[in-house]
Amino acid sequence: MKTYGLIGYPLSHSFSKKYFTEKFLNEGITDHQYELFPIEDIKSLPDLLSENPSLCGLNVTIPHKVDVLCYLNEVDEAAEQIGAVNCISIKNFENENYLKGYNTDAYGFEASLLPLLGPQHVKALVFGDGGAAKAVKYVLDKLHIEYRVVVRKPVEGAILYNEVTPAILASHKLLINTTPLGMSPNIDTFPPIDYSLLGPEHLAYDLVYNPLETSFLAKAAEQGAAIKNGLEMLYKQAEKAWAIWNK
Repeated sequence: MKTYGLIGYPLSHSFSKKYFTEKFLNEGITDHQYELFPIEDIKSLPDLLSENPSLCGLNVTIPHKVDVLCYLNEVDEAAEQIGAVNCISIKNFENENYLKGYNTDAYGFEASLLPLLGPQHVKALVFGDGGAAKAVKYVLDKLHIEYRVVVRKPVEGAILYNEVTPAILASHKLLINTTPLGMSPNIDTFPPIDYSLLGPEHLAYDLVYNPLETSFLAKAAEQGAAIKNGLEMLYKQAEKAWAIWNK
């Protein structure tokens, strides 16, 4: 039996477990299983690996995407540049595990964003500067899209929400929410910007997928903006993880 799984804490719900369990069932893959491993401290990872010798791959979620780096034997180029890992392949050589880290956040975000981009999307506002924003910024750099990071508390290189002027909103037609604002159960929260200044040339992208239409997306859509939630990004990530594990 080959085992795959998700590490993070807490793991109240998991897209990955549902996705891969259904995949194995639908494709008649009977010798694979996907499990949740809620580990509060990343220092528990070596014990988890030794207790589960059938592990062949792991997804990594909050809060371990950065701290897991020191437990890996190798990190691919994108993950190294981003500074965060959310997918690990586990190979066994002479009874020793060899762990290689990847970042499929960037792949999933780029694959789902590209078809939506127009010639006006040359500048972006990135709401939040946490782990998820790392992959977003990597993709924007790759696509040569200028961006400004918007945060609640002063951070070097970022601006505050109250500093997002009408001129900034007019020139930055791509808006990306990387924060948990609007995520269930706090569905009434949203990045505090002046949504009345948005229009049909704007594209609002929310990494949140539960609910499918956040307050951020709903407010942008009311002004005629195009909107996109994070569900397709998740599917793209999962497809990429499966490809990595089956190299």
